[in-house]
Amino acid sequence: MIRSYFGIDQNPFAQENIQLLVHQQEIFETLRVHAQQGCLCLLLGEPGVGKSAIKEAVKNHEPKRMITPVVNRTLHTYFSTLRILCEAFEIEVQGENFRCEKRLIEEAFRLNHLGKMLVVVIDDAHLMHIDSLRKLRLLFEDFPKNHNLILIAQPSLLSKLSLTLNEDIKSRVTYSVVIPKLTPDDTAAFIRRELDAVRLAHNTFSEDALDLIVRSSEGGLRAARNLCLSTLLEAVRDQTKTVGLKQVNRVLLQPHWRRDYDIPQGN
Repeated sequence: MIRSYFGIDQNPFAQENIQLLVHQQEIFETLRVHAQQGCLCLLLGEPGVGKSAIKEAVKNHEPKRMITPVVNRTLHTYFSTLRILCEAFEIEVQGENFRCEKRLIEEAFRLNHLGKMLVVVIDDAHLMHIDSLRKLRLLFEDFPKNHNLILIAQPSLLSKLSLTLNEDIKSRVTYSVVIPKLTPDDTAAFIRRELDAVRLAHNTFSEDALDLIVRSSEGGLRAARNLCLSTLLEAVRDQTKTVGLKQVNRVLLQPHWRRDYDIPQGN
């Protein structure tokens, strides 16, 4: 709808096309280097600050040289996580944990002999049971030293790892970073860059509308993206080529954008 109305060839603010911001690119380059050392890395941040964008960049980087299985279902047991990894490596999943571990280690060494790097990404790792995480860390101790285990999580994972009984995991972390929220200038630059990517003029958003989107997104990359998409859809509904305060305010009136104290309470 947006493409046909605005006469563009690509979807604006498409997740798969979003380029990394400067600070995200620096984090990505560090993670890539760590893949050569046998490392455990923590990629932390509040929801919507851009962790998924970095994950996608890691997944899509040199797929013939860097193998990047991703585990998204972190509420599973260690038993289930092993099988998810086996499926990602396209190896047999039958048998006890020991047999699955053995096959995974053998596959890791096979890839190593082929000159490939291995980067395993565990998303939402803060939801994983700490015992499962410990067993996974022990498994990777037997992998060749050109791999990187990346745990993507909310900052609460640090609190878990700071407990004395989890020191064995924390002491093996080689790199950790907390992704900050965007500054207002960075948020505005992100929006203008995404407009450039699909050849939409910067004045597609009026200055007042852009300022309100920047303030309302509160430094969240996902929030800024969703606000822009929603307001563009409102512009299509209103048959206007410029997003103004009218369209932005209409979106912000939706309950999921409003503060709890703004929402009328029932009797």
